[in-house]
Amino acid sequence: QVQLVESGGDLVQPGGSLRLSCAASGFTFGDYHMTWFRQAPGKERELVAAIGNLKISLRYADSVRGRFTISRDNTKNMVYLEMNNLKPEDTARYYCKPARKWSEIATMKNSEDWGHGTQVTVSS
Repeated sequence: QVQLVESGGDLVQPGGSLRLSCAASGFTFGDYHMTWFRQAPGKERELVAAIGNLKISLRYADSVRGRFTISRDNTKNMVYLEMNNLKPEDTARYYCKPARKWSEIATMKNSEDWGHGTQVTVSS
């Protein structure tokens, strides 16, 4: 039973920071790449960041590169997304999701099996 529990979302002011956490269970965490996606009302789901199973490979959306940092702790089955200098455009619900192959990340946004996510709202 794969279980992903996202947390850390909040209401923050522009320029603020948040750290999202994702606790994973039900699969061999160290064998999977991990991703963060987000979806705002009226917009399609988009990939925010991805990290390889052994932390060698990294990928960021152009809109967040330099502001967000994805990381993971394979001893704790946790993946994180540190978000700095937040902008109103970052407002969305954020989801974590594993990937068995790096190549499948490009099409994961079309998947139907998403968890509960955590809401990030950036507003003054």
